[in-house]
Amino acid sequence: MDLGLDGRVYVITGGSRGLGLATAEALVADGAKVVLSSRDRDRIEAAAERLGPGAAGVVADLADPPTPQRLIDEATSRFGRLDGALISVGGPAVGSAASMTDDQWRTAFETVFLGSLRAVRVIAGALGEGGAIGLVLSTSAKTPLPNLGLSNGLRPGLAMAAKDMADEYAPRGIRIVGLLPGRVLTDRNRELFAATGDAAAEEARVTARIPMRRMGRPEEFGKVAAFALSPAASYLTGLLIPIDGGSLRAL
Repeated sequence: MDLGLDGRVYVITGGSRGLGLATAEALVADGAKVVLSSRDRDRIEAAAERLGPGAAGVVADLADPPTPQRLIDEATSRFGRLDGALISVGGPAVGSAASMTDDQWRTAFETVFLGSLRAVRVIAGALGEGGAIGLVLSTSAKTPLPNLGLSNGLRPGLAMAAKDMADEYAPRGIRIVGLLPGRVLTDRNRELFAATGDAAAEEARVTARIPMRRMGRPEEFGKVAAFALSPAASYLTGLLIPIDGGSLRAL
């Protein structure tokens, strides 16, 4: 199936590794061009080089208010257009909701919540009809995850705000979708396993609770995200798409 991605241009925040990079790879493989952003210069330069001439890297922090406009400007100056974005940020600190300090909540809010919403608002303002934005959330948007209190607190609100914005931008032909990765074998999940003190045992415990009995692969997420951002998904908006091997028990 032709996804209609050839020649289209997307911004990918958190694009130097993990789910963001996997999505960039899927988009580029189908002919799209991407502008990647990350706070880590070495990683973002390596990612852009790996993807080839259809990719550009920008060192930027999503918590910085000027960042979304910088990414729009890079896309339009480098590739001549902008068709959408994948908004992905690193996971917040590990720990229960009650154990987090006020400063930890503020920091997570500025990046995970406000940074993401600001990016959607600014980028949507630059898109024309047919534009699409995906937010990388988590299955914690629907069910709490152990020891991830910050994510449990912020992701559900972000999911509802995304739905609200999807309703607002839909009449302009701009789509907004939420993507809910479950346990995908990324550096983030490896860090979560290691934080338990016995990474192998924790990975085995988590895997046993996934109906498919395995962790997801980043490229499996990336292909779903690329489809959701593509013209082939032109009648999808305002929904949450789980990519979790069947782990979510909620509808």
